[in-house]
Amino acid sequence: MPKQKFCRESLVIMTEMVLPNDTNPLNNLMGGRLLHMMDVAGAIAAQRHCNRVVVTASVDNVSFEHCIKIGSVVSIRAYVTRAFNSSMEVYVEVMGEEILGTGSKTVTNKAYLTFVAVDQIGKPIPVPDAIAETAEEKAHYEGALRRRQLRLVLAGRMKPEEATELKSIFFTEKA
Repeated sequence: MPKQKFCRESLVIMTEMVLPNDTNPLNNLMGGRLLHMMDVAGAIAAQRHCNRVVVTASVDNVSFEHCIKIGSVVSIRAYVTRAFNSSMEVYVEVMGEEILGTGSKTVTNKAYLTFVAVDQIGKPIPVPDAIAETAEEKAHYEGALRRRQLRLVLAGRMKPEEATELKSIFFTEKA
């Protein structure tokens, strides 16, 4: 397994049309259906990065900023932003396109998902480091450790005082 891979190597673009079975009574894409699509796209990106089976470890806040109507096209872009020991943070961005009518495209959701690479018995295994190249990739990469530490603190797996990247949030300097 390579020791490093470029973020771009994990890029996934998944596109689907919103059909009646995907919608709620208001003819908008159901949130749960969208979360499923985001999880699938994120898992594929993580698997491309490590070439192993991955499991979803966490999903950061997902806000539903805009509705995606029946008949629209949903495009999901996902890629690994940073890799740690056995985990990978994946950035997922959702765009809704009114393909019939205006043709307008709107970013409706953004989220970070964390996946862990596992072996055949479900034990975490090491993954390659991620190399960021573009300005967008570098911005996601630079914030990934802070987001990881916040996830671990919120999950009770790290003490706030151990979160070196978050000290300014949790602790004030005493003069």
